[in-house]
Amino acid sequence: MSIHQKNYGKPSPGNLRRLKELLLQSDNRICADCGAPDPKWASANIGVFICLKCSGVHRSLGCHISKVLSVTLDDWSDDEIDSMIDVGGNSSANAIYEAYLPSETKKPRPETSHEERLSFIRSKYELQEFLKPSLRITSGKTSVSDSQKSLGSFSISDTSQRMAGMVEFIGVMKVKVIKGTDLAVRDMRTSDPYVVVAIGQQKAQTTVIKSNLNPVWNEELMLSVPHDYGALKLQVFDHDMFSADDIMGEAEIDVQPLITAATAHEDVGMVEDMQIGKWLKSNDNALIRDSIINIVDGKVKQEVSLKLQNVESGELELELEWMPLDQ
Repeated sequence: MSIHQKNYGKPSPGNLRRLKELLLQSDNRICADCGAPDPKWASANIGVFICLKCSGVHRSLGCHISKVLSVTLDDWSDDEIDSMIDVGGNSSANAIYEAYLPSETKKPRPETSHEERLSFIRSKYELQEFLKPSLRITSGKTSVSDSQKSLGSFSISDTSQRMAGMVEFIGVMKVKVIKGTDLAVRDMRTSDPYVVVAIGQQKAQTTVIKSNLNPVWNEELMLSVPHDYGALKLQVFDHDMFSADDIMGEAEIDVQPLITAATAHEDVGMVEDMQIGKWLKSNDNALIRDSIINIVDGKVKQEVSLKLQNVESGELELELEWMPLDQ
């Protein structure tokens, strides 16, 4: 299956300034869905700022409903910033998405259970139960208020996508793809590599680097980790314009050592930098060397060097960071 390149242009300095000004609005200093303070995530197409717990639920709905970005860690395009600014912030969005909120329906609170949070957010955005019926969005950018505020593109998901919304997440894995070394040739003398990472039903990918067998990405990807997680799967592809993208190797990362070590050190922000775990190199994994798990500046990180499998050559260097939902 061909996986196409995603292009995200860098935002202009003026738009970055406008996004920062939007963040300073008082209504955007609490989560639009549960009221948790200091949200660090956003749904770029809906136009709301949300907390880490709510962002996990938004991700489970699929990016066709809610495209989740980190306010501080992700790169934003001008279009994404424009969409957020067009909406006007949490109060403006909630005035539409909660316009017909029944009195008996209670909004989640920061301490609300995952199940209640999931039910409310699905009703609010996926099923659009609290919108005026004539304003429910089915496709394209639709005007939903007198001020013509654009709230992005939505469609009601099919049965399989609705089932995906029932997945319970325990945290977010930040995967920093650092660089590749001696990657395989898939064109005449070179390749146009990009990396795809996946856990459960979620995937994310880096940008394509043209004509380079030793690419440097230094690119961070985010994946929500389900309760019943398996290995973090990684594939490298050569991007082709007119045919299916060629595989350039793959590998799997056992994330259990990282999650187990992080869980055993709950208050990492109060702990000095130290090693807390290790994933050992063996004949049945792709590690080049033992993978060390450290607390660094209050964050749990793991350095990973991999030899790509099922390919003639190629290595990848990555850094994983674990972010629990209950932090």
